[in-house]
Amino acid sequence: MTCFGLLSIFMLPPQLARPLTHGGFLLLALLLLVGLAAGHEASSNKAPKRANYADLLYPIIGFAVIIDQALLASGGFKSFDGAITLQGLWALFASLSAARIVHFLSLEKRVTSAVLQGAIAGYLMLGLAAGIVFNVMEDLIPGSFHAISSGVSSAHIDFISLNYFAFSCLSTVGFGDIVATNHPGEMLSVIVAVVGPLYLAVVMGLLIARVTASETSAEVEESLEEMR
Repeated sequence: MTCFGLLSIFMLPPQLARPLTHGGFLLLALLLLVGLAAGHEASSNKAPKRANYADLLYPIIGFAVIIDQALLASGGFKSFDGAITLQGLWALFASLSAARIVHFLSLEKRVTSAVLQGAIAGYLMLGLAAGIVFNVMEDLIPGSFHAISSGVSSAHIDFISLNYFAFSCLSTVGFGDIVATNHPGEMLSVIVAVVGPLYLAVVMGLLIARVTASETSAEVEESLEEMR
């Protein structure tokens, strides 16, 4: 719901959207850190396994994102390098969050509403990560992306438009109103377009496997009850 709310904020006027966007990203980072940092094994009754490097690195990156996001929202830094650093951290944090969501989904035994919400959240996180990466490239290499409206090319493209382009690539829709103008932008667009269907294929496979396993388990239990 937070991801959908954040995307909805992008539709508001810039004067209202800017402060709400900072707050939305800060809330999203807090929720991801609380929900995903502990790990799936921590909520089970089994003895916790030794944490791997990803488990140790994830909360560190999460705290760094929260601190930088809070500083940016409060006007703590306004430098170009500071904004680029935050965007880079956010892209990494969002990508790791999507990967952890898929990992935790693979450990679930049954398909519940929480599992479905997690699958949707992972897809939205990939889109947000792609939008941030595109924005970093546009800041580092101005003119990497161009918006075309009514046949007229525009050199100005903002953060919201790049997120729109990211989700167009992720869903492989490709409206054609925003285009990459250099090889790095083109290759990033291709990567996002490949990752989107792969995510859907993997998650759908996991969900279908869990539903099938649940139905099979229910049939076995019913057969055993009849035999008794």
